[in-house]
Amino acid sequence: MATNRPVALVTGASSGIGKAAALALVAAGFDVVGTSRDTSRVSPLVGVTFLDLDVASDTSATAAVQQVIDRFGQIDVLVNNAGMGAIGAVEESSVAQAQGIFDVNVFGVMRMTKAVLPHMRTQRRGRIINVSSVVGFLPSPYMAAYAASKHAIEGYSESLDHEIREHGVRSLLVEPAYTSTGFEANSPRPDTSLQVYADQRRAFDRMMETAIRDGDDPAVVAKVIVAAATDSKPKLRYTAGPTAGRARALHRLAPARVFDKQIRKLNRLAG
Repeated sequence: MATNRPVALVTGASSGIGKAAALALVAAGFDVVGTSRDTSRVSPLVGVTFLDLDVASDTSATAAVQQVIDRFGQIDVLVNNAGMGAIGAVEESSVAQAQGIFDVNVFGVMRMTKAVLPHMRTQRRGRIINVSSVVGFLPSPYMAAYAASKHAIEGYSESLDHEIREHGVRSLLVEPAYTSTGFEANSPRPDTSLQVYADQRRAFDRMMETAIRDGDDPAVVAKVIVAAATDSKPKLRYTAGPTAGRARALHRLAPARVFDKQIRKLNRLAG
């Protein structure tokens, strides 16, 4: 079924930023396909077609992209939003736990990108929008594996953009700060809790709970995703919301010692 409208594929569209992005893209005139690991549990969204997708599976990623092409004849925008968090000290979390995070947050993005790129190159247009985070360029104590996964996406996305630009395709980053979603509640805890980190971890948990509760509405991030999808001269990076903008400015302008102190203060770390 060919369409006269641009087509967007949004991973992790059942809730949070992904859901808001899918609805915002519909409002912007896109045909939108959203994905979830289990669409039988997803509430319908007006204007959004849902597909089952596990970004941790090569087969599932390839099949989902092909289904969209078969149905709509094209994919103009891929929003790599599906991801997972993790909270805990590095020493408390196993390598296996970190591998699970990378399999979704990093290799999931790579799977979807590799699946969609041949089609976008052939049609000589397309945008791959990777939802990163301010912790893609900032440290995040007690979330080191998650921060590492977002740092990886930043390097991957920027490198990819240089490779594909000559083919009419762009790879862009959207960097939210704290967003009012279920992120904190849904992030897995360390698989080997250590008493030595317990007090500081609890302090971090309280900080995160407050920050998420008072964070930006997902619609704020969705608006930026639409901008990345539609700007005539897209930017490589889009910060989403005032906190993210301030974090980017602090990282760019503050002396190293001042920046270090701010990170410790923000995360309520001793010393």
